[in-house]
Amino acid sequence: MREAGQGYRLFTRRRVLQGAGALALSGVGTGAYATGIEPFRQVVTSYAIKPNPAAPWPAGLRLRIAVLTDIHACEPWMSAARIAGIVAATNALQADLVVLVGDFVEGQRYVTRVVPATEWAPILSTLTAPLGVYAVLGNHDWWTDAEAQRRGKGPTIAGTALTQNGIRVLSNEAVPLATRAGPVWLAGLEDQIALTPGWRRYGHRRPGLHDLPKTLAAVPDGAPMILLAHEPDIFAQVPARVALTLSGHTHGGQVRLFGWSPVVPSRYPGRYVYGHVREASDLVISGGLGLSIAPIRLGVPPEIVVVELGAEAAA
Repeated sequence: MREAGQGYRLFTRRRVLQGAGALALSGVGTGAYATGIEPFRQVVTSYAIKPNPAAPWPAGLRLRIAVLTDIHACEPWMSAARIAGIVAATNALQADLVVLVGDFVEGQRYVTRVVPATEWAPILSTLTAPLGVYAVLGNHDWWTDAEAQRRGKGPTIAGTALTQNGIRVLSNEAVPLATRAGPVWLAGLEDQIALTPGWRRYGHRRPGLHDLPKTLAAVPDGAPMILLAHEPDIFAQVPARVALTLSGHTHGGQVRLFGWSPVVPSRYPGRYVYGHVREASDLVISGGLGLSIAPIRLGVPPEIVVVELGAEAAA
């Protein structure tokens, strides 16, 4: 079984820097900042969310959830050392629960070295939280895995590495978390665009392996629930009984100017882009940590997201 990422052509460090330099020259100062500074300017973004009245939530329960997504492990952008720093920063936040919302593997061509799962998964295993560390997979975790694509199903290299390092990967299933106020269920959806264009299931160009009804049915009626879904598009179908959905995938567009992102990988590009969205229930879309497609970030720095769930929202 080949390591995830071997389908990508590797670039020399010189070629990567030349490409970054060309982007920089296109906008001089702005381009240099977007390729050489902001992709590494990590921030912590916090949200305080009180679940909607239709979502069952224990009175007085407040959970701090740390969200990491879209790591895209590759050099020079996301080295093993940088991932270790992200883990240390996350542990320092003392969250009750840590969730990893997919796309662990590289997602672009401008890389000097793919960081293999044998390196990044053991680092992620050092994340700690009283209620545990859980994960779902993202589209790139599937797309770069030739064997999983050939089978049209798992296991994937990324998922196996996480599991072997003690991180539970949720695939259309849910688990109860033992809080002081009773069980809160954490549900994880399999990826919505997992299979590459060679597959033609159900008329979709990139069919998913997700099953929202099955995932929701795993949670007892009336029980409080949090949902992990790599792509946020599924939120249009999420019922009000779900207290919170956590997603990534969009990277906030990677370029976001005055609250507007010109390119968003979504069927709802103006609806599910970045940040906190409230419709029938609540959704938080993280801008992620790594880079996809192009080595650039502008107006949406890499972030660790912290959600205080059960807290009164800021006025």
